[in-house]
Amino acid sequence: MGKHDLNKFRGVIVAFYGCYDGNGDIDPQRVRDLARYYQDAGVKGLYVGGSSGEGMLQSAAERKLVLETVMQEVGEEMTVIAHVGAPSTRESVELAKHAESVKADAISAVPSIYYRLSPASVEHHWRAMIDSTALPFIIYHIPQLTGFHLSTKQLEKLSALDNVIGVKISSESTYELQQFKAAGGADFLVMNGPDEQYLAGRSMGADGGIGGTYGVMPELFLKLEQCIQEGKLELAREWQTRINEIISELLQFPSLYGGCKAILRLRGMDIGEPRLPLLPITDSDQEAAERLHQKLTKYIALAKA
Repeated sequence: MGKHDLNKFRGVIVAFYGCYDGNGDIDPQRVRDLARYYQDAGVKGLYVGGSSGEGMLQSAAERKLVLETVMQEVGEEMTVIAHVGAPSTRESVELAKHAESVKADAISAVPSIYYRLSPASVEHHWRAMIDSTALPFIIYHIPQLTGFHLSTKQLEKLSALDNVIGVKISSESTYELQQFKAAGGADFLVMNGPDEQYLAGRSMGADGGIGGTYGVMPELFLKLEQCIQEGKLELAREWQTRINEIISELLQFPSLYGGCKAILRLRGMDIGEPRLPLLPITDSDQEAAERLHQKLTKYIALAKA
């Protein structure tokens, strides 16, 4: 782990959204515009091709195009982590090698989905990616979606590998987050996954966070992180509460990503609709989206004050 600069991965990392044109195809211009939008907002890094990026709903060629476009636009200015997990090990390795070829800063992956795999199978899957490049690797632990629960013992084993620098933990237990941090050691990154628990995760040892709703309100997460770094915990709690108000309302839409894209559109950033089966908002949802946008606008103004 000592050969990698871990500081570039600490802090607020936005999980990048899928960007489509009116036909539902990847829109490179919208990818560039969104990447620049986050760079201009002061975001440190991007996590490309994960859940928020709808990577599992895209072909390998589409995922490569998105990553290439992001790297061309902001690769020299931001930390870019490429999520390369795919159902098959072969495709995951292909995506990992591509990420290295375009000079991404790191790769990351969930376990293979659908099949219920043994710990040995998952480890083999991850090791194939880890061994295929010289890039640092960040484990993605999200058992509620993958059906695989990474044990502390297995994490400790994997963390001993030179290129395994951290874990993104999206399970809801901050106790597990603390246990993962203890197992990995001081120089092992733990990135908080549940956006609504950013403050809780950071207080229990997380080095930063990677999240999907960050992309709707990067200003609020940056403000929250600033409060944490300055030791203003009461103020940090106030910002986490405001963030959670927004998240709770986003979850009322037909899909989280449909809601996020609707709010971004109202913020002036149109990146299309989510890819089915993820649902867009309906006409009947538009009024609620506009009310939420108004609330978010007030909070952003307060964060900048």
